[in-house]
Amino acid sequence: MSRAPPANPWAIAVVVSVATFMEVLDTTIANVALPYIAGGMAVSADEATWVVTTYLVSNAVILTASSWFARRLGRKRFFLICLALFTTSSILCGFAWDLRSLLLFRILQGLGGGGMVPVSQSILADAFPPEKRGQGFALFGVAVVVAPVVGPTLGGWLSDNFSWHWCFLINGPIGLLSIGLVEAFIPGDHPDRPREPFDLIGFALVSIFLGTLEVTLDRGQIEDWFNSTFIVTTASICGLAFLLMIPWELARAHPVVDIRLIATRQFGSCFVVMLATGAILIATTQMLPQMLQLNFGYTAMLAGLVLSPGGLVTMAMMLVVGRLSTFVQPRYLIATGAAIVSLAMWGLTSLSGDLDFWFFARSRIYIGVGLPLIFIPITAASYDGAPPDKTDQASALINVARNVGGSMGVSLAQNVLAWREQFHESRLSEHIVASDVQYQAAIRRLADAFIALGSAPAEAQRQAFGWVARQLAAQTALLAYIDVFFVLALVAAAVAPLAFILRRSRPGAAPAVMH
Repeated sequence: MSRAPPANPWAIAVVVSVATFMEVLDTTIANVALPYIAGGMAVSADEATWVVTTYLVSNAVILTASSWFARRLGRKRFFLICLALFTTSSILCGFAWDLRSLLLFRILQGLGGGGMVPVSQSILADAFPPEKRGQGFALFGVAVVVAPVVGPTLGGWLSDNFSWHWCFLINGPIGLLSIGLVEAFIPGDHPDRPREPFDLIGFALVSIFLGTLEVTLDRGQIEDWFNSTFIVTTASICGLAFLLMIPWELARAHPVVDIRLIATRQFGSCFVVMLATGAILIATTQMLPQMLQLNFGYTAMLAGLVLSPGGLVTMAMMLVVGRLSTFVQPRYLIATGAAIVSLAMWGLTSLSGDLDFWFFARSRIYIGVGLPLIFIPITAASYDGAPPDKTDQASALINVARNVGGSMGVSLAQNVLAWREQFHESRLSEHIVASDVQYQAAIRRLADAFIALGSAPAEAQRQAFGWVARQLAAQTALLAYIDVFFVLALVAAAVAPLAFILRRSRPGAAPAVMH
């Protein structure tokens, strides 16, 4: 693709980061609003979760085709089309009249957003020389890492004080501003008319694979996994599409997804690390507010505010890591970041029922220190040695890794939570039997306490049993969340040795060509 001489790279970085922030924000802003959407549209909470699933699926599907469309239409034009589609569909989501129309508009929103992010990332990669890419990606990383943290806070505030519609309508003015900034600051480019035809069969196979994978991961826990015919069907289709996709894409001279990139030492390592990074980022962003609301009585807004100090630290660390990346080996930054995140997750395993706001806020601050140390170097390293004509492919695949990793992380966390809740409940309830002397004594003391508060003896007895049941549920949930954070600590710890698979590079030097 022939490109005009680059404009000020920092202006380009700001413009694409604003648009990307808006798109990534929508992966989490709707999560907090789901109860409001369910109530406003008179649907069940289970049906409302499709608002998140449809967005993730359409987002994943379009990612792989973005490279071809960017070359066919030109990056700037394709970026503007995606931005306009995202903005328009966001406004339509805010005015949706029923769940069916909302899901349709969310699909369109995901298509626009999914095409926008990898193209903005490849625009950024070409705007900066290789030795300065770390600094450019620092600003871009603020959008990708901070937006999921801001989402629950902003979504909770808008839903509590206005209505859930504003979680989508807020994108209208920001989207229009972004369109104007893109037109003004991003230089035009001339599209390369690809001589090769669009790999339609490959795109269909990749879309089916990623789409059914997202649905299976996102809906698995809700549908009780393989006890559900729906999940068995989607998982089977996913596996079949994957088996057909690999030989088809490897046999194509111009595949829609260049699987050979993933087979290289450098990019393949970056892909796996980004999977783990996406899993940690999205899983922690979802699980911590969920626990605070369900088990500590926080409002949606207050639970979101717990994440805010970590978001501010992340923004500051992005700038620090951007400078560090110019003279420190990426592998050392990634390993250090993974160790910090793992220790932060380990710290959350000391949960108890009397912890205050700042205990949880501090854990997010530590995560906010560690994640930029992983995200910026791994994003820059994913382009290290990539041929110029593979920049768009690398960008699309690294974003697929982040999206799929996020879904895998949430699915893993929710399954560990459900499984360990059952385990701890069965173990703790072993002592809650009528023949247990300590249990009988506890019930008598509780009943006496309720009688002292004015309850009749029979009512006091029921209140005592109810109090024990609530305490059992609270302790079970707390122990299960401890197990979730322990598993996430292991995932983060596994990233550290993976970092040393990356090739040694001299910071500030142009990378070698990947082969």
